[in-house]
Amino acid sequence: MNTASRSASTPTTVVLGSASPARLRVLRGAGLAPTVVVSAVDEDALLEDLAGAPFPQIVTRLAEAKADAVVAAILDDAVDGVQASADIVVLACDSMLLHDGELSGKPHTHEAAVARWRRVRGTTGHLITGHCVRRLAGGQPVATAAHSESTAIFFADASDELIDRYVATGEPLEVAGGFTLDGIGGWLIDGIDGDPSSVLGISLPLVRRLLTEVGVDVADLWVAIP
Repeated sequence: MNTASRSASTPTTVVLGSASPARLRVLRGAGLAPTVVVSAVDEDALLEDLAGAPFPQIVTRLAEAKADAVVAAILDDAVDGVQASADIVVLACDSMLLHDGELSGKPHTHEAAVARWRRVRGTTGHLITGHCVRRLAGGQPVATAAHSESTAIFFADASDELIDRYVATGEPLEVAGGFTLDGIGGWLIDGIDGDPSSVLGISLPLVRRLLTEVGVDVADLWVAIP
């Protein structure tokens, strides 16, 4: 970790390195107005390289890879509306479900989503979300911080019919773990133990701490959003 001081009068550009609508909603609801830059990372190849690593390290490394890809694009002046010379904070995350000793991401297909739900129903899993904050100033990286957050998920003992009808909505196919907390999937979650915002894809308390590590006060990033 490196740190750098920041003048309170210097505006900071916040960049979210994620295509997740849920993460964007969380940040906007919490007073930030991030520019979204979708990173191009070969997650499957990276997961192969990280095979056998501790689970928190895997998801954190994925988040770091996404952040690095966004930083590279910014420094190459390839991001519209973001000047590389500005004071910039890049936020990137990656979430995976840990259940029965196995990490899983997005199901992608109807069959995979149904199979996953039939495995997890009536049990407890842990959604692990890796977070990475990279800070740029004067056209170069000046500070970095990364960590992960784990939240226990108590899955309802849903019937085959309920699972089939949920998967038929299409909602679980492209979300980490194959469920949502703030959508239709919330009907099938009996509870959680941990940070709700982390389950939505980005932990506000953890991001606040990581911002502090790179020399940024989160209150300086708050804006008035219509």
